[in-house]
Amino acid sequence: MRISVPKLASIALPLLALATTPGQAAQAPRGLVFDRVFGAAGEPGFLHYRVLYAANGAVHHLDVWRDHDRRIKRVTDQALATYASRKAGEVGYTLKVLDLKRRISTTIDRTNLYRIGSFTDWYDLGHGLRHPKGAYRLTLETTGPAGMPRIARPCRWYALAEGNRTTHICWDDRAKLPLLIAPASGPPVWRVTAIDQGAIPAATFVADDRGFIKNDANRDIEAD
Repeated sequence: MRISVPKLASIALPLLALATTPGQAAQAPRGLVFDRVFGAAGEPGFLHYRVLYAANGAVHHLDVWRDHDRRIKRVTDQALATYASRKAGEVGYTLKVLDLKRRISTTIDRTNLYRIGSFTDWYDLGHGLRHPKGAYRLTLETTGPAGMPRIARPCRWYALAEGNRTTHICWDDRAKLPLLIAPASGPPVWRVTAIDQGAIPAATFVADDRGFIKNDANRDIEAD
């Protein structure tokens, strides 16, 4: 079964779009540096967390499992499962996407995701944040916005300003994860509800697509 580029582009990877137009070079910020504040260095080897996030007027449920810097599994609304894998230290990765309702399994790598306009890096998949691609200003806040839910774990608030938009992020430096993300006004758009740093069985990261329709998106894109 051949899958078209428009259909591939519609594969949803729930990430908070904190970046400006892809391809722009990030200018030197007047303040803190994104990669230093929200870096992955020292993150737990294993991590499983659950998230409620808002998108398109609805609240969605997301589970994420991380195995060091080699494997990531994400399940959204028990309807879409994504499995990402790479060799340690590599920039590229291979992604297998299972549409659990239509029972379709699609394989695509990072290079071809970029070709269809999905600028998703490994960090994005594991942390729910995108690196800023344009000018930004990152500052430390003494408190978060008013009306935020109570947080069970310690985290530190930062304000990320990009153009006319400001996003508030409460960062857990132990789990290397944003626990809350909120716009300048209104309720949070990302809320971590549970974290587990225990070892994760290897079978968790194996995509069981037996009986699924198989799509090799790499072959289809490269053939166009």
